[in-house]
Amino acid sequence: MLNKYLEELCLLCAASGNEKAVREYICENIKHYADSIKIDPLGSVIAEKKGRKQSPKKLMISAHMDEVGLIITYINDDGTMQIAPVGGIDASVVIGRPVVVGDNNINGVIGAKPVHLLNSNQRKELPKFSELYLDIGAKNKKQAEELISLGTYVHFLPSFNIIGDIKVCSKALDDRIGCAIMLELIKEEIPYDVTFAFLVQEEVGLRGAKAAAFSVNPDIAIVLEATTAADISGANGDAKVCSLGNGPVVSFMDRSTIYDRELYNLAFAECKRMDIPCQTKTRIAGGNDSGAIHMSRGGVRTIAVSAPCRYLHSPSSVADLNDIQNCLKLTKAMIEKAVEI
Repeated sequence: MLNKYLEELCLLCAASGNEKAVREYICENIKHYADSIKIDPLGSVIAEKKGRKQSPKKLMISAHMDEVGLIITYINDDGTMQIAPVGGIDASVVIGRPVVVGDNNINGVIGAKPVHLLNSNQRKELPKFSELYLDIGAKNKKQAEELISLGTYVHFLPSFNIIGDIKVCSKALDDRIGCAIMLELIKEEIPYDVTFAFLVQEEVGLRGAKAAAFSVNPDIAIVLEATTAADISGANGDAKVCSLGNGPVVSFMDRSTIYDRELYNLAFAECKRMDIPCQTKTRIAGGNDSGAIHMSRGGVRTIAVSAPCRYLHSPSSVADLNDIQNCLKLTKAMIEKAVEI
């Protein structure tokens, strides 16, 4: 079911602040397994699951529902539209990409000035979002205004493909991987009570995590994520950061969090015990909802378990299905051991 959940989640569109489709899917799939389900004012799903025994410490496991996307900011006279990123997207990865627009999934494409109209300096520069436009085939501004309005969301065209033997290519692997793992976990019998938090608006500043962590008030948090792997041609040594196929990524530090050292060591010990691969990040880079969670209230002991993922925040991210399965195994082990330290 894990791979099925992942595919179905990735095919949904849910940029930050527009998580409704993923939220509804999650609520439908956990309603028979969670002991309680609450949606907080920002839209995060907080689900309580009873374990075989009450936990000595309150444990929260989280993943974020939102993905990066685009939003319409202006309609030009010729019917094309200006766009802005929702979350961290490199403008160069969206040029020429097919997209779907609004709740009705209107087909469109992201265009840019053709190369023969660029001057010599422009050809050397990286593109900017102010230089790009959305084309939905409208004849003029009037026709475009009949179909969309300012503030309409734009998403990469959904697709989900297996490449090679065990790799998956899709938009939104960050962080539908974490959501899929949590859907699998919540169905199972677990040793201790757990609060599962499916969070909103991570890509625009960890906003859902800040609110949810305050209301849940956990002692310990396990954050499930996808993290950047740069194991590609031309990257050597620590520049690879982490690699597909080398198992879950357990970080000691990133740009927003210094992780709990005892939980960090425990994760590696559990992987060794289960004979599954495990790795850390070889550069201090990136960040995730841990940045907000670990500073909530009086502080929360926090660890992140991430699946390595190439081409993050693009329409065609790539992850290894074995890594994702091993993230699930590690998280299951941590449920029992983390609250006992």
